[in-house]
Amino acid sequence: MSLSGVARTHGRSWLKPSTWHLRTRLVLVAMALLVAICGAVGLFSYASMDSFLTRQLDEQLSQAASRSNDPGRPPLGGFNGRPDPLDSRGQSVGTLNARILDSQVNSAGFLASDTTRSPLSAQDKEILLALKKDSIPVDRTLSNGDYRLVAVQTNYGDVLVTGLPLAGKDSTLTSLVWTFVFVSLGGLVLIGLAGTILIRRTMQPLEQLSEVATRVSRLPLDAGEVALAVRVPPSNSNPGTEVGSVGHALNLMLDNVASALQARQRSETKVRQFVADASHELRTPLTAIRGYTELMRMTENFTPDGRKSLARVQSQSERMTTLVEDLLLLARLDEGQPLKLSEVDLTQLVVETVSDEKVIAPGHNWHLELPDEPLAVNGDASQLRQVLVNLLSNARKHTAPGTTVTTAVMRSADGSAVVTVTDDGGGIPAEFVEHVFARFARADAARTGAAPSAGAAASEGTSGLGLSIVQSIVEAHGGSVEVTSRPGRTEFALRLPVVA
Repeated sequence: MSLSGVARTHGRSWLKPSTWHLRTRLVLVAMALLVAICGAVGLFSYASMDSFLTRQLDEQLSQAASRSNDPGRPPLGGFNGRPDPLDSRGQSVGTLNARILDSQVNSAGFLASDTTRSPLSAQDKEILLALKKDSIPVDRTLSNGDYRLVAVQTNYGDVLVTGLPLAGKDSTLTSLVWTFVFVSLGGLVLIGLAGTILIRRTMQPLEQLSEVATRVSRLPLDAGEVALAVRVPPSNSNPGTEVGSVGHALNLMLDNVASALQARQRSETKVRQFVADASHELRTPLTAIRGYTELMRMTENFTPDGRKSLARVQSQSERMTTLVEDLLLLARLDEGQPLKLSEVDLTQLVVETVSDEKVIAPGHNWHLELPDEPLAVNGDASQLRQVLVNLLSNARKHTAPGTTVTTAVMRSADGSAVVTVTDDGGGIPAEFVEHVFARFARADAARTGAAPSAGAAASEGTSGLGLSIVQSIVEAHGGSVEVTSRPGRTEFALRLPVVA
């Protein structure tokens, strides 16, 4: 797996802290603060211990130097009658003693565990000669390790150098560092686990708020009667806490949205009822207009202009009648009236509908792609026929003669029946595709005989309700309809459940 694949999980990038979960950031911030505190305490402890051990070592060094420079002690085989510093009693193992006289290191060595002398190297002697005779302890690295050294001018005119090894001090400091590191790491792990659990529990109310908001976002709120019953539980909507204030505000917002949805539903119901009542009332006068128009054409003599005007009245009344019938059908579908279900041979229905369109529009090329065996669905035969008629007439009205319209019937991989109506016209404008199933949607500039395609029911002489009826009928049958379009290819695809 690549670094980018590892760094990105569920839309989050570990390289971008702004995309991390809040609990992750809180845990990391707490751990960072603990690391900083542990580091500061460790540095302070180390510095304090180092200072304490250094003072202790300096006291031991001062005592060792005093024993080596004891003027009242008789010489024991010393140099020129002077005491030999290495012969001083009470010196610890590893102590360095040396006498410097006339820029020469004499009687020098390290005290071994068997009280013998371990000689200094030439480089050690050069280091001792370079020391300042100010009785101030300094650290130097010799052949026997790191030492704390002090050079003291004696009453005899020579210089005594005394040194104690730093190994004990360094060992103590190293033990302190490792002990602090292990204790700090263990504490950080325990605190990290405990902090994660506590923060997760503390953040759980926020996760519940997010869950409520997510459930609301998945509800179909765009149309129909919506029961917005999702709310934040009382335990997380107490205004006395920060999270409770957010939960309370979210509940107030949901109450407001629910009220607005109810008001919208009441308004839509009134509009649908008005459209249904108006359409029903318009059927009678429209029928009368068509009847009297036919009667006048058969019984009266008109001039050519009169006959032309009368024919215009008759065509417009027929168009108005079709619009009223479409509105009534949509009103019945919106009310959820039960369908007259029966087993419908979808293959035969497609063949019959395409055959009718061939007679109406012989200038188009009508093709069929059918399965080897009949495909049956459970539905209302008359409404499914209207769906096919609307799609085919839509392709006929909005494409130029010579356009090829292909109607295919097939069974999809999930077992549902699929009917596609495809044409090779000019296509639907991209900005109109998402509105193609809206009621009274019209794309007159692009859906005319001059700019042919097969998508929207929208040129002159159409109501803009054809595809809305298609969608409503298909959804009432438990199916779906979708459209894809580009220049040279527009396809409407219906999906319907088949008979078991």
